[in-house]
Amino acid sequence: MTTVIEQPVEARLVAAAPRMPNIPAVLRYERHDPFAVRMTFPAQATLEGVEVCWTFARELLAAGLHDTVGHGDVRVRPYGYDRTVLEFHAPEGTAVVHLRSGDVRRFLEATGELVPEGLEHLQLDLDHDLAELMRDAC
Repeated sequence: MTTVIEQPVEARLVAAAPRMPNIPAVLRYERHDPFAVRMTFPAQATLEGVEVCWTFARELLAAGLHDTVGHGDVRVRPYGYDRTVLEFHAPEGTAVVHLRSGDVRRFLEATGELVPEGLEHLQLDLDHDLAELMRDAC
């Protein structure tokens, strides 16, 4: 049974220059971390020259298809008919990327088939996680 959904996406970086370059990225969802989505940018697409991974709520990504959401490091909003904007805020600055909304919807549909929305808590093994915490505390 599949436990991970990975989908390559093309992100359009919004920059001061008139031409917005396209950069590769990957959206990732894992059954064992059912509330989170990860978006990874490869080293060649970042200013630091290292892979960058942002983790944020699946619910945030879904809500951002229809409304402006987020107050922290990650913010999401619709842009026109077929784009979704993600803003990533860090001490070094802010990165703004556009994704095709259809790609985001397909990714969310796949994650929903793996773990239906509202049933994420059934994937958590709290007894195991608590045992790990207690083991590490000793």
